[in-house]
Amino acid sequence: MSFITVRNLSKTFKVVKRDSGLKNAFKSLIKRKTTEIKAVNDISFDINEGEIVAYIGPNGAGKSTTIKMLTGILRPDSGEIIVDGFNPFNNRIKYVKNIGVVFGQKSQLWWDIPVEESFLLLKDIYKVSDEDYELRKEELVKLLNLKDILKTPVRQLSLGQRMRAEIAASLIHDPKILFLDEPTIGLDAISKVEVRKFIKEINKRKKVTIILTSHDMTDIEALTDRIIVIGHGKKLYDGRLQDIKKKFNKNKKVEILFKKISNIPDIKYTKIIEKKKNKILLDVNMEKNTISKVIRE
Repeated sequence: MSFITVRNLSKTFKVVKRDSGLKNAFKSLIKRKTTEIKAVNDISFDINEGEIVAYIGPNGAGKSTTIKMLTGILRPDSGEIIVDGFNPFNNRIKYVKNIGVVFGQKSQLWWDIPVEESFLLLKDIYKVSDEDYELRKEELVKLLNLKDILKTPVRQLSLGQRMRAEIAASLIHDPKILFLDEPTIGLDAISKVEVRKFIKEINKRKKVTIILTSHDMTDIEALTDRIIVIGHGKKLYDGRLQDIKKKFNKNKKVEILFKKISNIPDIKYTKIIEKKKNKILLDVNMEKNTISKVIRE
């Protein structure tokens, strides 16, 4: 049996709609127009223990809604979720002891107190023993390079520093599963590399199962080869990243801008899609050519 089992998961939200203007605002007070949005629509998948899976799709696809149902924050309208033998919503108190969650745009740290004080509060919330806490804190501080910011109030941290502290906070109680919702959003290149390195290390060392959502394909390529793609609430693909790249990445478009050109060379396996006064748009067959060769020509 898989570690995480999701079967026919669905969630619908009612959204209030009204036209702009004062008159329409008063009308909406008397009679509201609502529309239903199927955020998650009959999704099923299985994840094994110790696996890293990227759960990706455009904004509004239903990624965060799925994560919130998997963490027990939202109750599904229909379908079944079993994570490590628990129903996330019905068994929430026991279940949350086994999971860590990082939402890129929401903080679990206390804004006005030092990072270490937040860790101590989480230690008490999860009833972590003094010995276990010290061992885990020491390990997390070392792996995430947090030593210099432990005494700093959270509000004074940079975004990169705060995200590293957020990830450490989510692992203080030694969870079996880690949900990362846009963990590198807004981070600079160096901070992203540090976060990726840590995620791989914690997965390798402790076999932590990780579900990652991200718009940054570099994150995904660095961390996992399995992706689940959703769009408009439906599962579109579940498989290897390399397979989907081979399927859809056969051609690339190259736009070249120039001041003056006397003649455009005839390049093998390359078509001219558009030709203007100072611009050409080329379609390159990536199976038989490379971008560098086309630019050289």
